[in-house]
Amino acid sequence: MATSLARFLDLPKPTREALGCLHTPAEIAQQPDTWKSTLADFERLQAGVRAFLEEVGVRTDGELRPAVTLIGAGSSDYAAQAVEFVLRQQWGCQVSALASTEMLPNLEEYAAVGRRSLWISFSRSGDSPEGVAVLEQALARYPEIAHLVVTCNAAGRMAAVCQGVPRAYVVVLDDAVNDRSLVMTSSFTNMIVLGHCLAHAWSLGEYRPLLGRLAGAGEDLLRRAAALAEAMARRSFPRVCFVGSGALASVARESALKVLEMTAGEVKTMAETVLGLRHGPMAALDRQTLFICFVSAEQRRAAYARDLLREIGDKKIVAERIAVGPASAEGEFADACEWYLPLHGEIGDVYRPVLDVLFGQLLGLFFSEAHGLRPDAPSPDGVINRVVQRFQIY
Repeated sequence: MATSLARFLDLPKPTREALGCLHTPAEIAQQPDTWKSTLADFERLQAGVRAFLEEVGVRTDGELRPAVTLIGAGSSDYAAQAVEFVLRQQWGCQVSALASTEMLPNLEEYAAVGRRSLWISFSRSGDSPEGVAVLEQALARYPEIAHLVVTCNAAGRMAAVCQGVPRAYVVVLDDAVNDRSLVMTSSFTNMIVLGHCLAHAWSLGEYRPLLGRLAGAGEDLLRRAAALAEAMARRSFPRVCFVGSGALASVARESALKVLEMTAGEVKTMAETVLGLRHGPMAALDRQTLFICFVSAEQRRAAYARDLLREIGDKKIVAERIAVGPASAEGEFADACEWYLPLHGEIGDVYRPVLDVLFGQLLGLFFSEAHGLRPDAPSPDGVINRVVQRFQIY
């Protein structure tokens, strides 16, 4: 592990507890190993999961396949967005990601009555008020909708309400990835890996070597990215902008949330798509902004990112530009950014969110430390909590 991250991990436990970094650095560092464990756990569940998915129509022909809705709140919503593309590719279904925070007050608008539907809910705690309420109300009002819950907490409310429901199935990840930190890191990426496994429920042999490459690339990235993240945190940027497209748009959103959460809002962040930035949001950039672009492995999409980075450089409207992308494209970006963080393994965009987001997580960790905060609980006034507090449900 890189010296920058090992600096946290090698501290005695009482010191880590006193500094409020007992959990977060370790939960970031453990991710490549836990991805392999999640795949191994899924292999043991594979027969049951496949039977459920076949029962609800995922393997039927054409229009008989269910419309699939991926549901989550906050980071869990971004995890859902991260697997939308791979599920669509592998299942051949209509797949869309919708936040439970939007679904709850508009449930009747999103319930496709009269056609097969499968709702897949992602939730670290299984106790998110919106997620629980959407699930409970859907089960009561729309019993024809099938539900699959992906959670890190076997004791959560979402798992409990599915007990005994014929058209519901719950997958609980290993407790090791039920992050104890306020922020989601290993739970986020492992729910995405579980989404990959669902996509490849009938082709795990194809996914297994890919997961091996992801884990190897993750170990490599953690060693190199921690030092760059620490160096950027020392610069005290007051704002950070992240951009990405396709599956990598979810990485931009989650990375922006990590830095915002872990600095208690002291660092302002924003996330946009590569092409969306020009349509107004570029006005928020200034010479104190750290700009980070997650570069697609696909040549045409990468060209859009390269042009945007060059344009921002020509306009001199940010302090630093960092591109995160395939190692094979590094030379093409030499004149488009100050820093290029190469990813090894030649991995397609739809599988990359678990890899790219490591840099966003590390930025959050080191920015939190630079602002004198406690990474495990960075909100000193309790404005945000590990699980959203209960509120009135209507």
